[in-house]
Amino acid sequence: MRLLRSTDLALRVLMRLSVTGDSTPTTREVAAGVEVPYTHAAKVVAELQHMGLLDARRGRGGGLTLTEKGRAVSVGAVVRAFEGDVEAGPDVVDCDGKGAGTPPCPLRTGCGLRGALRRAQEAFYASLDPLKLSDVTASPTEPLLLSISRRP
Repeated sequence: MRLLRSTDLALRVLMRLSVTGDSTPTTREVAAGVEVPYTHAAKVVAELQHMGLLDARRGRGGGLTLTEKGRAVSVGAVVRAFEGDVEAGPDVVDCDGKGAGTPPCPLRTGCGLRGALRRAQEAFYASLDPLKLSDVTASPTEPLLLSISRRP
């Protein structure tokens, strides 16, 4: 399974904001810090703000900050929100041919693979549910903020 680019970016933005301390970086600064185009970061920041995970303030003294909800959110919840939950979201494989120009699979009526892949996808999400941002930003050898600030 491969995460969507927006999911990866959302996790990077949240991780970056979780180690900013008292500073309030702008979307442009966060985009540069996680090495992604500003336009992509801006779309993800807007979605994270809509989800209530961060506050974005414009103008002088503005910037991005995590909300309490953002500090407490599980990695699994973020991944589900961006990837789509197993029940409502897209399947790992396109058995019904809903993708552009792909025909339905002729084996879909008697195939057990789709259900097995859904269970595997849910197990993947469930393994991320107990993880918080602080769990994935803490390093036994070097804090994340230091590793980001040392980049050329």
